[in-house]
Parts: sequence; structure tokens; C-alpha cells
Amino acid sequence: MTEVNFKELVENLIEPFLNAGEISIKLRKNGLTKHIKSDNTPVTNGDLEVNKIITQKLKKLTPSIPIISEETSDNKLINNPKDFWLVDPIDGTYDYINNLDEFTINAGLILEKKPVAGLIYAPAKKRMFYSYGKDNAYELTNGKEIKINGSRNFDKNKIKFVSYSNDIKPEIQKIFDRLDVKEYTRMKSSLKFCVVATGEFDGYAAEPRACEWDIAAGHAILKHSGGSITDFNNNEILYGKKDFKNPSLIIKSNMLV
Repeated sequence: MTEVNFKELVENLIEPFLNAGEISIKLRKNGLTKHIKSDNTPVTNGDLEVNKIITQKLKKLTPSIPIISEETSDNKLINNPKDFWLVDPIDGTYDYINNLDEFTINAGLILEKKPVAGLIYAPAKKRMFYSYGKDNAYELTNGKEIKINGSRNFDKNKIKFVSYSNDIKPEIQKIFDRLDVKEYTRMKSSLKFCVVATGEFDGYAAEPRACEWDIAAGHAILKHSGGSITDFNNNEILYGKKDFKNPSLIIKSNMLV
């Protein structure tokens, strides 16, 4: 696939993402049905409906590329995959269920184990982010496409991070101290990658947790905005690992790279 293909592909996915977002909000207003999965996490009819919309469109656009989604068992047993989609139909299900607004819809395209395109939509915030190559990361706001590059609100004297928890673990605090992080804000969904990509926040750090479908789309958007993502030892993050588990993460806007 060439860069032109990536652009075309992503642009063909924006409308389905917006539509899926509208449906997710409508289903929530009507009252969600939910059950607990085998890993003790909740899933709702909204997760499953959004998953159906996104995966059907991906199959139509890229029929030869396997789709690995949090909410289906399809393709999760592929050994050492290199080219595939990673989909998280609702990241931040707790927020989704509890009428909060940080939940997101996610799809990231992985080629040769690296993210090459990504889309994230936060329906309750009406914020749509996407990317398809270096210097090609965007936010769609009120129908207007705005290029993002990490420069929004940057203040070198007030480094701001997002955090998965308000309880900062010692390993994370060491990173905060090293980078002179002055404040942090709790944010649970993949929206954290987007607000770092725009420069509303400067970074995020996490010990090993969650899965590849939680970060793939955000990784692409952040990388294409000029930001960086590595593990704690400065190693590149690659995809298709055993059980699709994430390593430790440090993400930085391009102003900190």
C-alpha cells in the first residue's frame, strides 16, 4: 500500500466512525445491556454494534488484511502476525457505561509490525482524530480538518502529563521527576494519545498493562504528529506480540522528543 492508499483508506473510514459514534450515543441513551466477559471486564451491546460497523467496513475496504478486535475471537490465534488491523470498538467502557465522555472508537493498521494509520473518535466529545503517514495527523472539528503537531499550549516550564490513575506508582514517579513533570490529569481511554499528539498534554507513562488494540491507533496518530512512543528502556513498540500484551510505555509530544 502506498501513502496515497493510506490517505484514501483513512478518509473512507471517517464517515463510518462518525456514524458508529452516533449509534453508540443513541444506544447509551436508550439504556445499554451489558455482561461480564471471561477476563472480568464489561462489554455492552454498544461495544458489539460499533465493532460490527467498523469491522464490516474494514473487510470491504481491505479484504485481504486480517482484523483483530478486542470483542471477537477472530484471528487472535494467528502466530506472529505482521500485517493486520487492531480494533477496539469502545475503549473506556467504564466511561461509556457510566455516562462519562472520554470513551473512544479505535482502529489502527499495522504493517510489518508497525502502525501506519490510525483513527480515534471520541463521540461524546465530538472529536475525530486520524493519521496516515509522517506529518499527516489531523483532528476533524466542525467539519474542518486541522493538522496536529504537538505544539498546542506547550509550556516548557509547566510539563503536563496524563495518567491512568491518580495513584502514581514509584516507577512512574521516577519518570515524572526525570522529565520535570509539574502536573498530571487522570485519563483512561486512548484519548490520552490524541491530547498528547495535539500538545494539550505533553506525555503519558504506564507500566505494562492493557493490550495492543488499546494503543495501536493512538500510536499511529502520535507518531505521525511528530511525537514518540517507546518502552521504559527506549525500545521501539512493535505489534503482534504474544497475547497482544503491551510493554511499558512512555509517550511524548513532539515538543518533548
